[in-house]
Amino acid sequence: MSIKEGDKEFSNNQEQDARLKLANLLEECNIPKPEILSNLGLFLNSKNLSRILFMNYIYQKIIDVQGVVFDLGTRWGQNMSLFTSFRGIYEPYNRHRKIIGFDTFKGFVEVTPEDGESNLMKPGNVTVSPNYEDYLNQIMECHEQDNPLSHIKKFSIIKGDANNTVSDYIESNPETIISLAYFDFDVYKPTAKVLETIIPRLTRGSVLGFDELNDPDSPGETLALMEKIGLNNIKLRRYRYSSRVSYFVFGE
Repeated sequence: MSIKEGDKEFSNNQEQDARLKLANLLEECNIPKPEILSNLGLFLNSKNLSRILFMNYIYQKIIDVQGVVFDLGTRWGQNMSLFTSFRGIYEPYNRHRKIIGFDTFKGFVEVTPEDGESNLMKPGNVTVSPNYEDYLNQIMECHEQDNPLSHIKKFSIIKGDANNTVSDYIESNPETIISLAYFDFDVYKPTAKVLETIIPRLTRGSVLGFDELNDPDSPGETLALMEKIGLNNIKLRRYRYSSRVSYFVFGE
C-alpha cells in the first residue's frame, strides 16, 4: 500500500491493508444515501475515533469560556467540521462561538532549519486537491443549515499564509477573543508567528491544542512553543487515548 506524500504512517502492513480495505468498502457502500451519515461508525477505526474523542474533550473545556475557535492548519477541514458539530451539541444557540479555519490549501509555504530534516519537511508538502476550499465551504454550509441559528453564518475559511492572515483577521475583527486554538501547521514559522499574534487575545481558560509537539518529524512546533510561551510556563497535557496530540489551558 502506498502512502500519500505528506501523510505520516507508522502502522505495519497488516494495519495499512485493513485501513485501505475499509476505505474501499466505504467507496463501495450500498447503504441507502439517507442512511449513510447515520452509519459512519462502520468505518471509524480506533485511531480515528480516538482523535475525534480528543477534539470533543478539548471543546468541552471551553464551553464556559468566551471566544471563537481558531483551526490553524485546516487542510481537509475535519476539525472545523467537528467543532461545528460540538457547538451544535453543547451550545447550539451560541452565535458568538465562530469557527475560523486558516490554511494555504497549497501545503507548506516555507520550511526553515528549525523544522529539521524529515522528508516531510519541504515547501508545498501536505497540500490538498485544487479548489478544495470551495468544497469545504459547501460542507460547512451544510453543517450550518442542519443546526439552530442557521440564518447566521458562524464560520469562516481563510485562505493564505497564516503568517499574515491571522493578524489580518484579528485586525478586521477587533472584538476577537480566542477560546480555543488548535495548531496543526507542522512547521515552525507560522506556529511561532501565530502564537505571538494571538497571546493578547487569549483569556485564562483558553485552550491551546497541538498536533505535533514532541514529534521528531516536526521539531519546529515544539521550538515555536518554547520560544513564544515556554514549556516551563505551562502544564502541557496529552490525551491518554491518542498519543500524538497535546494541549494546555492558558493561565492554568
